[in-house]
Amino acid sequence: MPELSQRLLTCASLIAQRLTERRETITIAESSTGGLISAALLAIPGASAYFLGGAVIYTQAARRALLNIPDSAMAGMRASTEPYAQLLAHTARERFSATWALSETGATGPTGNRYGDAPGHSCIALSGPDKCAITIETGSNDRAANMQAFAIAALDLLAATLRRA
Repeated sequence: MPELSQRLLTCASLIAQRLTERRETITIAESSTGGLISAALLAIPGASAYFLGGAVIYTQAARRALLNIPDSAMAGMRASTEPYAQLLAHTARERFSATWALSETGATGPTGNRYGDAPGHSCIALSGPDKCAITIETGSNDRAANMQAFAIAALDLLAATLRRA
C-alpha cells in the first residue's frame, strides 16, 4: 500500500486552507487511487470543515451501490474515460450536496485494464462552480507509483482550479 507522500500532504494542506477559507466542501469518487485522494485530504487537521465523504468506485457493483449510477446511464460510455470521470464527479457532487467533487478512474498496472487502456492511464474530473477533466499517461506499469501519480494529478487539478476560481 502506498504511503501518503509529502507532495500529497502539501497539496492537500493548500486545498484544505482554500476550501475552509471559502466555506466550500468536497466529496471524492476515486477508483485506481484506492482512497489516496481522500486519505490525503483527511490527513489535514480540521478536515470535517470541508470533507463530506468519498468512495472507492472500483467496480460496477460499487458504482451502482455507492453512487446509484444505473447501467442505463453508462450507455455509450466506458470506464477510464473523461466522460465517465465527469459522470462520477457530477453524481458524487449531487449526492453529497458538495460545492466540489473530484473523481479519478484508470489503470494502475502492472497490466492495463479490460477496456484496452495501458497501465499508467487515468482520467480525472472536477465538478463544481468550474468543471474540467484531464487524462494522464505515466507510461509506467508500477502500480504503487501510478496510484501516487494519479492522486497527485487529481489534487493538483483541484488546487489549480481553486486558485483560479
